[in-house]
Amino acid sequence: MNVPASLTIATIADDDVPPIIELWIRCGLTRPWNDPGSDIALARRGDNATVLVGREGGKIVATVMVGYDGHRGWVYYVAVDPDHRGRDHGRTVMAAAEDWLRQRGILKLMLLVRADNLQVQAFYETLDYAKQDRVLYAKWLDGREATP
Repeated sequence: MNVPASLTIATIADDDVPPIIELWIRCGLTRPWNDPGSDIALARRGDNATVLVGREGGKIVATVMVGYDGHRGWVYYVAVDPDHRGRDHGRTVMAAAEDWLRQRGILKLMLLVRADNLQVQAFYETLDYAKQDRVLYAKWLDGREATP
């Protein structure tokens, strides 16, 4: 078992965007229908969302995009560099996202996990997240066909 290393958490800076996108690609979080650069720009546009960055020795090794929709908090792009896993970085960035939401008076956090991603489901269960029965609907407002 690895000993937890020091992870510092900060809000994204302009120079962080390219290495964050590289990390997300490396972690398999990107999809052809979602441009990560646009997602980052949207999160940074207002006060209701941000990207939190975890650094170890100055290197970006973890991220979480966190925001709220006026009612609930949401997280996306929870990433830990594959070479830095097993050091509680995922737990640390999720705790930072939870704190970010609590500071804004948001008391419920929601997240989506693909049904076949059992490893990530197990991770969230260790953090006391509970599955909730919901049916998810989506529609592209620019007329695109539905994505998987």
